Amino acid sequence: MVGAIGCVAATIVAVAGCGSSGDGPAESPDDALAASTSDSTSAPGAAVTTPVLPPPYVDHVDWVQTDVGASLQIHPTSSGRRTDNPRGADIAWSEVLAMAPDAETPGMRAQFDCHWNFARAVEPDKPSWNIEPSRPVVTEQVMIETRCNPGAPEE
Repeated sequence: MVGAIGCVAATIVAVAGCGSSGDGPAESPDDALAASTSDSTSAPGAAVTTPVLPPPYVDHVDWVQTDVGASLQIHPTSSGRRTDNPRGADIAWSEVLAMAPDAETPGMRAQFDCHWNFARAVEPDKPSWNIEPSRPVVTEQVMIETRCNPGAPEE
């Protein structure tokens, strides 16, 4: 499973352009994945995984109108941005649906999962994860290739 995650993370990192600031060697996808799961206060070379932080993982949600139509802006909590809870995505999605039951439409969970799995690593402090019911239902590969925004650019 780690190989698949590393491969997918490599795709996201490549698409997002991470590590290409020109200030030194580009960060490899494996480095980006390790950085997203390690504690920066640990001794050099010692990988310490991020703890399983408790819910809630979603602070609030807002429906807004954008160029692609209605968009659900999901504002994660600090725990939601940093937890390594293996059930975190399911818990967070349940929190989203408790706040916005009308978000249960085709493709919305896949967009959310893409943000949960990749946007947190690539852009951990992004103010909100925006998902839209008007976006097409696509394969996981297409979801990744479009940076969680199939059918139209990010609004």
